[in-house]
Amino acid sequence: MNFEGQRSGEEVLCVFRRHIITAFKGVFFFVAMVGIGVLPMLIWRGDSRMFLVWLAFCLVGLGGMVYSYILWYFSFYLLTTERLRQVRQKGIFSRSMVDLDLENIESVSFGVAGLFGTMFNYGTILVQTAAGDLTLSMVSHPESVYNDLQNAAHEVGREI
Repeated sequence: MNFEGQRSGEEVLCVFRRHIITAFKGVFFFVAMVGIGVLPMLIWRGDSRMFLVWLAFCLVGLGGMVYSYILWYFSFYLLTTERLRQVRQKGIFSRSMVDLDLENIESVSFGVAGLFGTMFNYGTILVQTAAGDLTLSMVSHPESVYNDLQNAAHEVGREI
């Protein structure tokens, strides 16, 4: 796999992202919009225009659900043989990127908190450097990602 900005000799080790459950806010928004859209139909029962109002609420809810999915899908983490890259989609036209060289990593830790974190297998990974910390929240399969990060940082440390 290749990506824009890839250095020569750099190989992609893994790509991971936040748990899909983070995109479910859009589903809840859709359900809420459908429910709210039903209220005018119940209040003004005889008015056939209320169906169009309900349909408008459904379309707004569907738009919110698609927006939430887009933010989840286009936000990811890329681990290579040289660095960890965090790509965050912040809006339809807004994206940010953070690169962290593996040689700067001092320690990596992870935690899984609560019933939902355990049931759905997501957690938080903390990457500590001298310059500051990088927190990767709600990551799917945090133990596997933690092991990949540890192994990659160890390999870079061995080469120096």
